[in-house]
Amino acid sequence: MSSTLFSTVSKMRSGYDPDEVDDFFDHARQAYEGRTPEPMTNADIATSTFELVRGGYNTHEVDAALDRLEGAFIARQRADFVNQHGQEAWMGALAERARTLYGRLGRPDGAKFAPAERGQQGYDMDDVDALCDRLVGYFDRQEPLTAAEVRSATFGRAKGADAYGEASVDKFLARAIEVLLGVE
Repeated sequence: MSSTLFSTVSKMRSGYDPDEVDDFFDHARQAYEGRTPEPMTNADIATSTFELVRGGYNTHEVDAALDRLEGAFIARQRADFVNQHGQEAWMGALAERARTLYGRLGRPDGAKFAPAERGQQGYDMDDVDALCDRLVGYFDRQEPLTAAEVRSATFGRAKGADAYGEASVDKFLARAIEVLLGVE
């Protein structure tokens, strides 16, 4: 299955496997339109991965499309929920999801997440803690912050006790993005 949804990179560079990407977006379209028994959620989109192949799709274009697709799925979820339960109930559900983030956000800097395994690379603690401070500012003081800003955040690399393990940070930020998208 070949598509022109995305441009390809030169044969000297790697990009996402076009067949995998095309299949994923075809399934997403069918799921969004209710034409497949296999459901898809925003979490499925957020955790999607594709093999890298020479001459594949431009990764930045595909990643941007995945971000828009995740937003569309959350917007639909919100619309369906609001139609059934009302806007106030939606905001209450979002507030409850946001509260699940507070356990980590309330921890002291340097202790918000488990450290990286000894000798292993991880995210720089100061960088992650700074983003967590921005989340606190958003939730507590209504300081501006978007899901796109959280999604595009980059962290320096560090090792061992100076670094947070990446998996727990990534999972936490995925939940934070979901909450932010639910409000946007």
